[in-house]
Amino acid sequence: MHDFVLKEIINADLNCELEKIGFDKSYIHRAVEKFRYRNIKIYGLVPAQANILKQTALSVGADCATHRETITAKTEKTDCILGGSKSQLYKIAEKLKSQPFGLKILGEKIGEFLKPQLHERTKIVGILNITQNSFSDGGMYFDTEKACKHLLELINEGADIIDIGAESTKPFSQAVSADEQLKRLLPVLDFAREQKIAVPLSIDTRCAKVAEACINAGAAIINDVSGLEYDEKMADVVAANGVKVIIQHTKGTPENMQAAPHYESVMDEIYLDLKKRIDFAVSRGVNAENIIIDPGIGFGKTREDNFEILRRIEELYGLECPVMLGVSRKSLLNMPDKDNLTKDIFTVALNTIAVEHKVDYIRVHNVKLHRMLLDLSNQL
Repeated sequence: MHDFVLKEIINADLNCELEKIGFDKSYIHRAVEKFRYRNIKIYGLVPAQANILKQTALSVGADCATHRETITAKTEKTDCILGGSKSQLYKIAEKLKSQPFGLKILGEKIGEFLKPQLHERTKIVGILNITQNSFSDGGMYFDTEKACKHLLELINEGADIIDIGAESTKPFSQAVSADEQLKRLLPVLDFAREQKIAVPLSIDTRCAKVAEACINAGAAIINDVSGLEYDEKMADVVAANGVKVIIQHTKGTPENMQAAPHYESVMDEIYLDLKKRIDFAVSRGVNAENIIIDPGIGFGKTREDNFEILRRIEELYGLECPVMLGVSRKSLLNMPDKDNLTKDIFTVALNTIAVEHKVDYIRVHNVKLHRMLLDLSNQL
């Protein structure tokens, strides 16, 4: 009797695997799409749209899951999960273009969604807190001279961007006035300009007045943990100055976000909320290419929510914006009494997953350790 040997192919170069078995080289670039399987969630279709989508999927050997009452039209809308190889999904996209009920637009969107996204190497965003109450380094760099010294240290250790904040947004923290933030931030920005520092500087603030003054002083990025919701003028300031903006998902405010966070579906809610915030920013004149998104680890999430975000971070790439992740020294590590170096080591362990998933930016306190991580990962 023949002894059959089976092995699942995981995280391999499919082009290379096909070539190894002697597959026709001239056809590999097309055949490989038949072996890349994708599951796409599509939100809010009416029964007619969902039924046509399902039949179209079945016609090419793929499948589409819908609400069980879709066939009877007893539900007004249904989310759908469309699954198939990339080759099958491209065929579905083409077939939908000749269908009614607006499905031509859905076909075009699916086709765009399937196009490969280019991810450059992961970049390190070094954290510089000019605060007295940040959760891990409050007060360490509150003095301007110490802040400027640490700015240079972060750059020398390999930071691609420096994110400077003068207001702690840890759970249950209180807001800091715009004038007080600027009193702390502007001397550091003046120092950076005097030193001709080329590394882009990001300002971690929810306040439009702070953002505008810091942009005028040389800041290239605004990091708004409220997702442009705290200050109604923030989107206009970002748009008018043409700078990049980090739009973060936060449920609630720092004062109340960790009181009792709850989600029916954490990734769905984060995804749809970020989509809404992106659309709002663009409607106010922000260039879509200038938007970076952040799921907001620890901002209105349970520890379990945070780990689910980390596991499923690639789902956010469907929003077609670079993704930043900030897990550094946060409560999901569950080591409040450990020293910062220990927290940094475990932060590196979690960020290894982020780098493997090709996250665009990792926001960290310990730049040196993460530069070593990226140097190692580039050898893989």
